[in-house]
Amino acid sequence: MGWKDLLRLLLLASLWGASFLFIRIAVPQLGPFLLMDLRVLIGSVVLFLYALILRRLPDLKRRWKQYLILGTINSAIPFTLIAASELYITSSLAAILNATTPMFTAVVAALRLKDPLTRKKGAGLLLGFIGVAILVGWSPIPVEEKVLLSVAAMLAASFCYAIGGVYAKKHFPDAPPLTMAIGQLTGAAVALLPAAAVALPSARFTVLGTAATLGLAILSTAAAYILYFRLLRDVGPTQTMTVTFLVPLFSLLWGALLLDEPVGAGAIIGFLLICTGIIFVADLKPGLGRSSAQARPEKHSL
Repeated sequence: MGWKDLLRLLLLASLWGASFLFIRIAVPQLGPFLLMDLRVLIGSVVLFLYALILRRLPDLKRRWKQYLILGTINSAIPFTLIAASELYITSSLAAILNATTPMFTAVVAALRLKDPLTRKKGAGLLLGFIGVAILVGWSPIPVEEKVLLSVAAMLAASFCYAIGGVYAKKHFPDAPPLTMAIGQLTGAAVALLPAAAVALPSARFTVLGTAATLGLAILSTAAAYILYFRLLRDVGPTQTMTVTFLVPLFSLLWGALLLDEPVGAGAIIGFLLICTGIIFVADLKPGLGRSSAQARPEKHSL
């Protein structure tokens, strides 16, 4: 990975890390359903314009049902769960919990794709969930019922991402990433529209909340996907997956600097254990470079 690709990777991680910050700011004003519908709707429009510039307009009509299912499982439901959880937990805690997605993916893949769950992967799962326990139990946030429900919602979001990733791998084995992203976001926008319409009358549109919503949709969704596609093409899925470890770090940084969120020892230890678990589960190996770009890209779901 060259310096330009490394800078792109860091920028991608900072944008995805900032998504939790944007949600934390905007969700008390707009509510989870309206905020997430605006996120996916604006994001899909920006990506569609990007595809128009590249002359790679996707054909979504032929498989609209599958894109609706994918958008519901892999965006609408988990995005809404994350937004709802950030009403009661910090953005940094949400980001670290979101990093458990690869571990849930290993479980779902073992059940649905017959991908063997080896001892190494099992050890990774155990380490990861010990990390979650430390992260929550050793948090400066009081462990109340609404906090525990929020943690459960974050883990459920990660589980949805795992199901969505396996569904995408099974039903869209050869679809271009840009087409899948536009189809997924469009499907999510349609799925969330009824709930967003109900929530609209009670929403409060402020300058800060609107800015956070636009940042979430344009920067942390559309622009981040464009960077992600570029990295997949240039360095391959294995090295691009390292963004999983960087996103929570940037979220911790943004939360501490801009929202004055506390960073305790439990967050650091829990994060390190989750990262170690991800390494075991993903079976990451050093030395994989540009040649891995020929492999099937893994979907990222932040």
